[in-house]
Amino acid sequence: MKILLVYPRYPDTFWSFRHALKFLSKKATFPPLGLLTVAAMLPAEWEKKVVDLNVELLKDAEIVWADFVFISAMVVQKDSAKEVITRCNELNTKVVAGGPLFTTGYEEFEGIDHFVLGEAEITLPRFLTDLANDSPQHIYSSNERPDISKTPIPAWSLLDMKHYSAMSLQYSRGCPFDCDFCDIIVLNGHKPRTKGSQQMVDELEALYRHGWRGSLFIVDDNFIGNKKKLKAETLPAMIEWSKKKKHPFTFFTEASINLADDEKLMDLMAEAGFNRVFIGIETPDEDSLLECNKHQNRNRDLKAAVRKIQNHGFEVQGGFILGFDSDPVSIFKKQINFIQNTGIVTAMVGLLNAPNGTKLHKRLKKEKRLLKDFSGDNTDFSMNFVPKMKYETLISGYKHVLDTIYSPRHYYERVVAFLKEYKPRRNPGISKLRFTYITGFLKTLWFLGIRHKGRRYYWRLMVLTLIKRPRYFATSVSLSVSGFHFRKVAESYNKTFLTLKRQPIPERVTERYL
Repeated sequence: MKILLVYPRYPDTFWSFRHALKFLSKKATFPPLGLLTVAAMLPAEWEKKVVDLNVELLKDAEIVWADFVFISAMVVQKDSAKEVITRCNELNTKVVAGGPLFTTGYEEFEGIDHFVLGEAEITLPRFLTDLANDSPQHIYSSNERPDISKTPIPAWSLLDMKHYSAMSLQYSRGCPFDCDFCDIIVLNGHKPRTKGSQQMVDELEALYRHGWRGSLFIVDDNFIGNKKKLKAETLPAMIEWSKKKKHPFTFFTEASINLADDEKLMDLMAEAGFNRVFIGIETPDEDSLLECNKHQNRNRDLKAAVRKIQNHGFEVQGGFILGFDSDPVSIFKKQINFIQNTGIVTAMVGLLNAPNGTKLHKRLKKEKRLLKDFSGDNTDFSMNFVPKMKYETLISGYKHVLDTIYSPRHYYERVVAFLKEYKPRRNPGISKLRFTYITGFLKTLWFLGIRHKGRRYYWRLMVLTLIKRPRYFATSVSLSVSGFHFRKVAESYNKTFLTLKRQPIPERVTERYL
């Protein structure tokens, strides 16, 4: 068999970091880890090729070459996925689809020969068996949760790593919490399933052997879901390996706010080389936290928790949501004040949406408030349900939040606030100078220090860092580049906002909600 594995393109969002990548001469932030893992599950004798549409174009000749085109995608990649499917249909190449996009909404797709849904460790072998017997079915699905300690190492040999700013690795699946807007538990369940410590070391070694040096994203939705195993087995093994290899990687991941409650865990993560962590803060409003069942964030001083994590050597990146039924009109100011006061430089603020299969989706459907399917992008002023707050008030307030926190003055103020709390552990791997860092810095001098309208704030930060915190100079440069990306995306969203204001309100948005 000849298998072409295609990863659809992401739209330009806060999460794409597309405008920041040009400073490092990279094309994409992360590789298609899921497809590379699936490739490793296919028969070794099959020919395989990966095309990531975020770094290269898909040629008709490649589609014609393949016996099957495998597509895996997240919801935000829906439009690009549909384009790929159409091209495959026109060229008479069979399509096999899986991943979160299709697992939660396969019914809306036409032109796909075989759906391999759920977790591939369970459903892919069944498809391959039937294919070998010339009797493949249209849909393969299962609610069974596989033992991921048996998941193979991704097929890194199929990837050209030079196009990416970071590599990816998965340690666990599942989350112990039950936030009603989150589809992680729908896809991966409540109980965290983890890989073994030796398996983690083997995956690190595989990346090292393929020449990777630099940033490595542990893609788990909650890396600390099983704290006991992390502290006793996994992190000690990662620390030992990193020391032997002279710290070739720096790590970042996603975690829940209760990371702040465990000093030993934070110390071990810092020693292993972690320097960033994304946390779902969502909202500083207690009523809204109660509404969405975000109990791990309730009844605690969220600002103090963020600072504690920063004090242990981590840049805290935060996810925030507007549009809860319980949100008061004052929520926009509260969100801005919280983000500014905590020094959460990378603040991903989006509008609430209800993904398929979530408790929120079921509740809103029962209340007859759903409008359309979730686009996967909660930062483009779109919502898939009727909010309780007047829609015009909500999107205007959301625009005000974005315009404020990503204005040059407020953004650089947050960088300064963060650096005051940031106490990173000295790690020889972090301080290694690379050519891309030098060229990237020179680009910032031109784009941010000369051409950009916020250049005085850029120079103020650079001078202040050199005088007071020279050790953090590279961090200041990196965060300045991220800010450039966020401002560019926010500017594009402003155009979307103006378009929305000219459009009539959907008929299903009744007076009750206005």
